[in-house]
Amino acid sequence: MNASLIISELKFKAIRSSGAGGQHVNKVSSKVELSFNILNSKGLTDEEKLRLEQKLSSRLTKDGVLYLQCGDSRSQHRNKELVIKRLIDVLKAALYVPKKRIATKPSRGSVKKRLDSKQKHSLKKSNRKKPFF
Repeated sequence: MNASLIISELKFKAIRSSGAGGQHVNKVSSKVELSFNILNSKGLTDEEKLRLEQKLSSRLTKDGVLYLQCGDSRSQHRNKELVIKRLIDVLKAALYVPKKRIATKPSRGSVKKRLDSKQKHSLKKSNRKKPFF
């Protein structure tokens, strides 16, 4: 994944933020909508595109475009930075491949140590009982 190449391929659109806010909200387009076409991106390899298409299938359009919005800040520039960061985080999370777990056996020493401690604990408990005549 080439982040700088991906950032150059992004398309931005400024729209008006929703919700309360009075006069400022009604006249300023501070919310930023980002669109990123995963299938036509040159910053991703074919394997990465396939993985993203599978992982983000619910968030993609039929054309393979990912839309993200950010209206957290009153500043359009700050919202642009936030939505780019959010996109990079989403892509990294989707491209993360967890390590395969390798099944291992406990060592002979650790098994012996565990059984000895169980035996010691059992003896301690049995010594607390009333003697049987």
